[in-house]
Amino acid sequence: MLRFLGLVESMELRDKKERIGPYIITGIFYLWLYINFRNDPNMPPIFYTFVLGSVIGLFLAFFINIFSKISAHTVGMGGLIGMLLILLRFGSFDPVLIHLGTIGVLRTTMGTILLIGILIAGLVGTSRLLLQAHENLDLYGGYMVGFAAQLFAFRILLL
Repeated sequence: MLRFLGLVESMELRDKKERIGPYIITGIFYLWLYINFRNDPNMPPIFYTFVLGSVIGLFLAFFINIFSKISAHTVGMGGLIGMLLILLRFGSFDPVLIHLGTIGVLRTTMGTILLIGILIAGLVGTSRLLLQAHENLDLYGGYMVGFAAQLFAFRILLL
């Protein structure tokens, strides 16, 4: 829609200024999701804690975007790794059963899921470098922001 309205030149959002609108729009929806999850008595606290971490990471990326072109992809992946580490440390999910529909059930551990998450996070960062969309510092900053946002949200709400 932003492309159609002429507010951005391409879907790649190469310029920092083009990212402002998508960050604000996404941030509003994430905040709305957090409020709805938080007010639902049937929602486990860990769910809305992770959503709050995503909100914090998104708004931090928005503010950092003013000064530097931080990678939103690695902010998300850093948040994923933060969530998985929190679940590994404080959850009681071993063994983890993943239902695959008619295929059956996959039995694994949180440690294995964490390792797969780290591998995927590395692939995302590598792809951003290969596409020349970011510099190394943009990626490292993104991983740190996403990871720290999840830990901060966990610390605020559950500890």
